[in-house]
Amino acid sequence: MGKITVTDRYEDIMDHPHYQSKKRPHMSLHNRAAQFAPFAALSGYEASIRETERLTQERITLGSDQIDMINEKLQAINTQISGRPRAAITYFVPDTAKAGGSYICAKGPVKKIDGVYGCIIMEDGTVISIKDISDIEFPLD
Repeated sequence: MGKITVTDRYEDIMDHPHYQSKKRPHMSLHNRAAQFAPFAALSGYEASIRETERLTQERITLGSDQIDMINEKLQAINTQISGRPRAAITYFVPDTAKAGGSYICAKGPVKKIDGVYGCIIMEDGTVISIKDISDIEFPLD
């Protein structure tokens, strides 16, 4: 007995027409191809890698001289608060997903310094915790 080839096994049906259902519509090539798309066994892996690659900064510990300078500038801003003094305030925003965070600079008119809650409210609605401030540029041209 010789070797059986694929052609030998299906020789009896090779000339028959391809079956088409009369009840169901023909599936498009796009939908057929989707059945054979690669399966993502590690769903979320790519997002996890991107999160790991995202850089954060460590919070800077301020010295007493820097803290005194920030307090002096806050007092100067507070004396002119009715005129909506313009300032550039650099502050730390902790990262919600991992250790560290980033430094952001808010520029514009200061609306209020709230001593009770320990925050600065800018005219655009930005709320900055005083303990997160690393630098204040005031007066701002």
